[in-house]
Amino acid sequence: MESPSRRFASFVCIVVVIFHIVLVRANVLDDSTTSREVIRNWLQSDCAKNRVRKDQDDKIYTSAAGVGNHQDEKDIDIVATYTDTSGVVRLGTVKSKDLSASWYWEDPINERQDQLKSSQRLEDSSQSRVRLGEFDKSSLVELRSRDSVTQNPQMSPLNPVKLQRRASRQERKDLRTAELLREDKENDSQVQAAAIERSKELDTTAKGRYSIWRREHENPNSDDTLKLMRDQIIMAKAYASIARAKNETYLYKSLINHFRENRRAIGEANTDSELHSSALARAKAMGNILSKAKDKLYDSINVARKLRAMVQSTENTVDALKKQSAFLIQLAAKTVPKPLNCLPLVLTTDYFLQGRQKRVVLNKKLLEDPSLYHYAIFSDNVLATSVVINSTMLHASEPEKHVFHIVTDKLSFAAMKMWFLVNSPAKVTIQVENIDDFKWLNSSYCSVLRQLESARMKEYYFKASHPSTLSDGFENLKYRNPKYLSMLNHLRFYLPEVYPKLEKILFLDDDIVVQKDLTPLWSLDMQGMVNAAVETCKESFHRFDKYLNFSHPKISENFDPNACGWAFGMNMFDLKEWRKRNMTGIYHYWQDMNEDRTLWKLGSLPPGLITFYNLTYPLDRSWHVLGLGYDPQLNQTEIDNAAVVHYNGNYKPWLELAIAKYKSYWSRYVMPDNPYLQLCHISQ
Repeated sequence: MESPSRRFASFVCIVVVIFHIVLVRANVLDDSTTSREVIRNWLQSDCAKNRVRKDQDDKIYTSAAGVGNHQDEKDIDIVATYTDTSGVVRLGTVKSKDLSASWYWEDPINERQDQLKSSQRLEDSSQSRVRLGEFDKSSLVELRSRDSVTQNPQMSPLNPVKLQRRASRQERKDLRTAELLREDKENDSQVQAAAIERSKELDTTAKGRYSIWRREHENPNSDDTLKLMRDQIIMAKAYASIARAKNETYLYKSLINHFRENRRAIGEANTDSELHSSALARAKAMGNILSKAKDKLYDSINVARKLRAMVQSTENTVDALKKQSAFLIQLAAKTVPKPLNCLPLVLTTDYFLQGRQKRVVLNKKLLEDPSLYHYAIFSDNVLATSVVINSTMLHASEPEKHVFHIVTDKLSFAAMKMWFLVNSPAKVTIQVENIDDFKWLNSSYCSVLRQLESARMKEYYFKASHPSTLSDGFENLKYRNPKYLSMLNHLRFYLPEVYPKLEKILFLDDDIVVQKDLTPLWSLDMQGMVNAAVETCKESFHRFDKYLNFSHPKISENFDPNACGWAFGMNMFDLKEWRKRNMTGIYHYWQDMNEDRTLWKLGSLPPGLITFYNLTYPLDRSWHVLGLGYDPQLNQTEIDNAAVVHYNGNYKPWLELAIAKYKSYWSRYVMPDNPYLQLCHISQ
């Protein structure tokens, strides 16, 4: 039972609250912060005193849970005020037991503290989100509105806990949005990188008349009739074969007739504009007969089998044509054109008619002076040799210190001699020698000469497997290449014997062009190496296993298949180190081992790689750029910046086969006003 004093205090609190509400409704009490605070403080202090007295009286009444949780079974009357439809303020009472379970008892002091704590949590959350850079202007406005609602609970229809949940949900949404944007950006980057990699693997090389990269295919609607007729010819050929196998004679003859008519209509046309005016009508007629053939003969298995057979037959034809093309290219590359054949004949005639052979006297001291810059050129091509010397001297800083040693064969000796007697660059010393005058170079000393004199080698090079067709003769033509059989190609392994007084010499091929001063090569520190050359290996290309037979134990036991190859064409040789290490003896050893041609096939590069293995100093790539005789896709900047460009390959610059865009690097050093060139109609 509540004491009378306790019951009276509760009643007073309720009456004061009602009085305050009535005054506000009647606009009697000013709605100012000061008035509200006075009444609120009095209520809080009085109600607090009431609770203290309650605790002192040790009553079982409590306000912790709700209306239905009172231990005192007596009900409580609750007085409430409300405004009716006419605007009159009225009083009403309700029993606490009649309230629903959603009503609960609330301490005004604790409520205020909870609101302050909730407001503080929202403020802290908003500050952290601003620091993270996740707020935009709309979020800031929303936050301010929440703060204003929190500070003024009478204006807020929501509980602070709900506001906090809403803020947390918004924060999670913002974080998730940022995460999704980041993932989308990463996915876009991965897709872009994958597309770039796929584009690198795309082969854009033109494949012939069906290539989609041809100019006429830039318009997707161009040449549709021509493409259609070609496809019809293929299908007509396939169905005709099936019709003949099934004894459909009439259909077979119709397909063959339309097949021939379409081929005649196409002829050599490469575009629709080149087709005959009747081509479209023939294409329509072919379409009709193919439709009939399809209705009567179509069997997916038979058609697929026939098309596979046609593809196989076409591939065999293409292979045969490739072999014929390679044979003809080899033949054209090794055949001397008429103008180049004319030049040595005219020069030789003038040499003997004018008696020039008795008038030439060279300073022997200059030829043997090791302090000068010495070059070795072994060639039977007069015009090519002149370009090498002209291009070298045009870029030389001190022409009088350069000495060129030219060795040629007996047939070209007089022509080479006459050319440089008449057209020698100023202040330059040029020596021309005949390889047949080297008496020490005989079969008893030289392994290559001894092998060429053997009956087995003659059979291999000159008589074995005479070809009956062009394609069959491709490999044999390579063996008959004079370059592989000429001692001029192997004389590079006898440099110390040819020039016994010299210490260093720069070897140059006759298919190179010099674009910079080469004198710095003589001051190069080769670190005890014999040969200085540019390495040619890129990834797996041009390594030792490309040139040598590593299935042979002699090769596999002594050399690394992944060792980097290097180029002949511009090589600096240290002749002092050469003599000390007996490099010529090493060359003879391996050449004798390869008498049965099981270590390597052809050429002088494989024995060079073996002879100078681990004794080659790598030069910077800018000294020597190769491939102008076979590769049309070289980097133009590398060519322009190179000291030497090399036309290695079949497309030599003095032939019509030459790659057009590279030809100017060579032709600029040809003298077009020279009377010998004009006489032989040589124009570069």
